[in-house]
Amino acid sequence: MRLTMDEILDSSLAQMAHAITHKTISSKQLVTGFLDRIERVNPRLNALVYSNAENALKLADKSDAELAAGNLHGPLHGIPMTIKDSLETKDVVTTWGTMGRKDFRPGRDATCVARLRNAGGILLGKTNTPEFTLAFKTDNLVYGRTNNPYDLTRTPGGSSGGAAALIAAGAT
Repeated sequence: MRLTMDEILDSSLAQMAHAITHKTISSKQLVTGFLDRIERVNPRLNALVYSNAENALKLADKSDAELAAGNLHGPLHGIPMTIKDSLETKDVVTTWGTMGRKDFRPGRDATCVARLRNAGGILLGKTNTPEFTLAFKTDNLVYGRTNNPYDLTRTPGGSSGGAAALIAAGAT
């Protein structure tokens, strides 16, 4: 039975990994599917605040080529992910939602980001957070407010509000 893109995007991480390793779907198709969903929902949510789409598509192509050559690059091989803007990501802006870091590009990944990348994960972009992750709602002077996908008059809460909104909208 062939699954639709929506069914694949709504499936579990384990199911996505299985689909990639068994070549039911390519990493590029999965990355493109999530980027399309983000493009549809993010204008209302303001959850993804930094897009890494161009690089993510290149990394997806590389993941697909590695798999075709028989090289599996970890349990998250070719799986797209987003990272909270308070976690440092090498050469990608990491603001912590504060104006003093609005252009800051760290020289290294946070340990958890490095581990996700080493396991084969592909960064789609960064998600919004309150300034220094220290509020009960996601709103900051760099990127503004993130909205709850179920009620746009509310926020999805603080700390990981951007990530929560994208997860609830099925976009990461």
